[in-house]
Amino acid sequence: MADTMDLAQLWADHDAIHVNGVEVALLTGGSRPEVEHDEDGAVIRLQAGPAGPVLLRLAVPIGDAVGYWHPAAGWDRHLVADWASRWRSVGLVASAPLGCLYDAAGSALLAFASDRVTATTRIRFGVAEATARFGVWLAMDLRPGESCAVRLQAAGRSFTDTMRALTHRLRDGDALPTPDAARTPAYSTWYSLHRDVDAARVEAEAARAAEAGCGILLLDDGWQQRAQGPGYSGSGDWTPDPAKFPDFAAHVKTVQGLGLRYLAWIAPLLIGERTLAHEEMKAFAPHAVPRLSCRVLDPRHEEVRRFVTEACVHLVRRYGLDGLKIDFLDFAMLHAQEEGGRADSDIGVAMRLLLTELRERLRELRGDELLVELRQPYTGPGMVGFGNLLRAEDCPADATANRVRTLDIAATTAGAVHSDMLMWDPGATAETAARQLHSALYATPQISVPLAGQSAEHRAMTTFWLGFWWDHRDVLTRGEIRAGRPDQLYETVIASAGKRAVITYYAEHRVAPLRLEAFTETALVNSTAAAHVVLDVDGRAVEVRLDAADACGRPVGSSVRTLGPGLHSIPVPPSGLCVLRPVPPADCPR
Repeated sequence: MADTMDLAQLWADHDAIHVNGVEVALLTGGSRPEVEHDEDGAVIRLQAGPAGPVLLRLAVPIGDAVGYWHPAAGWDRHLVADWASRWRSVGLVASAPLGCLYDAAGSALLAFASDRVTATTRIRFGVAEATARFGVWLAMDLRPGESCAVRLQAAGRSFTDTMRALTHRLRDGDALPTPDAARTPAYSTWYSLHRDVDAARVEAEAARAAEAGCGILLLDDGWQQRAQGPGYSGSGDWTPDPAKFPDFAAHVKTVQGLGLRYLAWIAPLLIGERTLAHEEMKAFAPHAVPRLSCRVLDPRHEEVRRFVTEACVHLVRRYGLDGLKIDFLDFAMLHAQEEGGRADSDIGVAMRLLLTELRERLRELRGDELLVELRQPYTGPGMVGFGNLLRAEDCPADATANRVRTLDIAATTAGAVHSDMLMWDPGATAETAARQLHSALYATPQISVPLAGQSAEHRAMTTFWLGFWWDHRDVLTRGEIRAGRPDQLYETVIASAGKRAVITYYAEHRVAPLRLEAFTETALVNSTAAAHVVLDVDGRAVEVRLDAADACGRPVGSSVRTLGPGLHSIPVPPSGLCVLRPVPPADCPR
């Protein structure tokens, strides 16, 4: 219904109410929205009407707005015109029903989140040229008697604080426990070995990964029979290739003996054309993906949910895995506009049924130590009940994308955020390669380069920055994060916890403000090609010792300076580090 409405109808005058400066209009029949105010904003409660779908409009004057962010924004963070926008479906395995319009200071102007994180919601947004207003439309097919709530967060707080406050309230059920193992660096075989994996190569890489500081081994695509064909034509049987892994259970145990948790890749909704499962399940996979040589199972069928659950549970139980890397769940949305199966017409609801059963079965095997990796775009607040390694979408060798995507995920979840697998040119300088690791500092890094062939420089660089991450992981992943505006791609990130702070400069000529006297250690990471960074000191002057190191961790100089209020240029080698510590005052004479 919403898809057929023109702009005049979407902006039509209705009996709107104003809630904390936001115009709230119900464009369809139904009860007038109820509003509850609290210290953080307001909650709008909607009840299903007799006439079918519910369409809600939120609108504010554009004021000083400079960008609009939502979980699937990608690079598109600008203010789109309403006539150029399109309806998009969000739900459990595709983004989330939330967004934030923000100003030049990075403060929220309109921030909302719906508690409808499982079932599909249709969303549209944009600027009205004639009235200088920004509108967001949410279309929901509420069943008779069903209700939903839309939270409006109070304006004026920073984007990061606003989104964390919003999503903190959106958990749909209990979160899957996040064991400490989920927050340890991982080694993935994907970019390093692709499908050319076997027991000997993986075990050799695993040994080197453990030495470098990794705690997880992720075996990606290529381990299963028929994996070498085009696309995903060999996906669906999920049987180890005996030529590559003659005794897969023994191989898993060997890797675990190195101190690594072991996860295997699976794409349980994909049925390849060359598999035995294809004949058995193709009737439940009406949507084909020719470019990938596979079909996509429709989770609304009970037979599909049973097939997927049994395949995953069998892998973990038979081979002693610590968990799974579950891929391509977002492909379920290909069925969103098709007639439903026997379970439920909504893809999100069907996927929740599937994932709930899978979680319970796997937890019977691994308890609170179960590890499950999920990938953008299904890393929203509704998925914290089903995964505890929430990974950025594939962005090979793109440090900027990895930084932006991991910080985007962190804005909407409290789980363990993982970077996309890190890769770099083996012939690049250590300074160039280090910037890939810098991109993952505020997440949990996943390494995916052939460690066996690393140069001495690259090996030293990898070990140094993984060691830095270990030493500062509580600050980097659990501290207070100030990352600036989403449209500026988080070019300077400041993390602090207790008396420690880490500042990472991802672009030259940027200034980072800091009350230096508040910390006993401040680490400045220079992820640029420049030879210095700029610190804007607030508060009283502090005498500090500056210890600098290059990209491989080799000391390059130490000095003592007094840094008073104002701007200071601090020498830091390209892709290097400088740690500032206050100089203890001289002992007073007795």
